[in-house]
Amino acid sequence: MLSLTLESKFYLLRQACGLSQAGVMAQESIHVGVTIERRATEVYDYVSDPTNLSAWAAGLAHRDVELVDGSWVVDSPLGRITVAFVARNDFGVADHDVTLPSGVTVTNPMRVFANGDGCDVVFSVRRQPEMTDADFATDVEAVRADLATLRGQLQP
Repeated sequence: MLSLTLESKFYLLRQACGLSQAGVMAQESIHVGVTIERRATEVYDYVSDPTNLSAWAAGLAHRDVELVDGSWVVDSPLGRITVAFVARNDFGVADHDVTLPSGVTVTNPMRVFANGDGCDVVFSVRRQPEMTDADFATDVEAVRADLATLRGQLQP
């Protein structure tokens, strides 16, 4: 079993209980999922490794992700961004924060969980402040495409 920091344990507990950050309004979310005929642990290992992002998450990383001064950075369609995953864990939580060139950080909830001999991968697309309906729909479709790419790469 992997050990988790105290901060990671509190984070996972808050997420499991549906608790949000104090003073932050809830954002509209759409949960996009895909079923993959591969063991959940294998899929989790793949999606939680930042170096694999450019292979399946074109909306985020269309170039190789690099470790620079202890942070994962990539030149994305949005500009140079930083990606930070939650600590590896036994629960399939692959949440990751993306810090945009503007300095704004967007939290991206992502889960991998067993489904028979395969698994489901669910990504929660959150509507950002000031985002139009069209922009939100575009984000949702980009995540659908990324998850379809992921399934195509990992499914036998």
